Amino acid sequence: MEGIESVEFFSLDMFQGVATLVASEPGVAAMRIFLIFFGFLLIYLGRKGVLEALLMVPMGMGMSTINAAVLFWDQELGTQGTLFLNPLVETTDDVVTWLQIDWLQPLYTLAFSNGLIACVVLLGIGMLLDVGFVMARPFQSMFIALCAELGTVVTFPLAMSLGLPINDAAAVATIGGADGPMILFAALILSPELFVPITVVAYLYLGLTYGGYPYLIRLMVPKHIRAIKMPDENKKEIPVRDKVVFSVVACTVLSLLFPVAAPLFLSLFLGVLIRESGLLKYVETFSGPVLYTATFFLGLLLGVLCEANTLLDKSVLILLVLGITALLISGIGGLLGGYLLYFLTGGKFNPVIGIAGVSCVPTCAKVAQKCVSEENPDSIVLPYALGANISGVITSAIFASIFISVVNQLQ
Repeated sequence: MEGIESVEFFSLDMFQGVATLVASEPGVAAMRIFLIFFGFLLIYLGRKGVLEALLMVPMGMGMSTINAAVLFWDQELGTQGTLFLNPLVETTDDVVTWLQIDWLQPLYTLAFSNGLIACVVLLGIGMLLDVGFVMARPFQSMFIALCAELGTVVTFPLAMSLGLPINDAAAVATIGGADGPMILFAALILSPELFVPITVVAYLYLGLTYGGYPYLIRLMVPKHIRAIKMPDENKKEIPVRDKVVFSVVACTVLSLLFPVAAPLFLSLFLGVLIRESGLLKYVETFSGPVLYTATFFLGLLLGVLCEANTLLDKSVLILLVLGITALLISGIGGLLGGYLLYFLTGGKFNPVIGIAGVSCVPTCAKVAQKCVSEENPDSIVLPYALGANISGVITSAIFASIFISVVNQLQ
């Protein structure tokens, strides 16, 4: 009987909580319910391969769980805190307290909010990259990557015209670079107050590029042009020695020119250097378990940060619009760059490669190859796309560091 009474009591409390929430905050309740089902959708699309499963599955699960868990929870704390972590902890005493309470707080505090996880992910990505693709055609690759920064350039003044302060505008503009670790790192420095929503919005949209960019390609590039076959790769293999020298020199020069982004350059090129130096134990560890563990917890943390109160903030709604605008314009810019090379080469360059200038590695390169293969299975554009893709990582870091330096000078 006691058990039955306790269940009835719990049910009554629960329904009273629902009534109170719906009456006082109908928008929040509706948003939480929407995010629960949206999380289900992300998991489904990740499992089907439409979206990047490594990120979307844990992110979707975290998003559904947190919004279900707080659906009837009276949030009078006045924070964006969830049941798993509190991203707005400020004082050291509070930090220590929350580290002992919320199970994801240590990961967020010690790895996420200080940019460490971004550097770890870049280190692992660097070990998967072959800079030979860039070195084989450096000017072509960098040109496409620069064109694909169009979203970054356009979004910055657009964000300021919508009333965002210069630091917030610069932070959200980096979404156009489409490099998650860069966006996380830049937002942490430029806009600590909007760091959480900018990062959440960025990764949410980056996960959607795999499913969205093919439609943009089909809209802008006719079938017969998508089917263009690139020249066969007859160039000799880039020597390992040259790749090592390139990595060391590029890291040093870029760090000298753009010191703010030095941690990112170090992480990326150190990964490349370890790969080319044949340190297989490091490569196996950091490109495997470490990278996948970092990606998993990154997706999970982003998911549990997608609580309705966070996304319903007026400034976040602006970020949602600006984020998708930045990625759309960057995709258009990359394809326009591809078209320019198409005309300059007399129709021998496949403009679809331009989408790979958007530096979501290696997603955008895979999108380019997938869209081309649908029209011409004999056309292999992946080497060219990877060159543009890797160059996009470099240009996105450069633009992020320029924004940080300029904003710091103006403030």
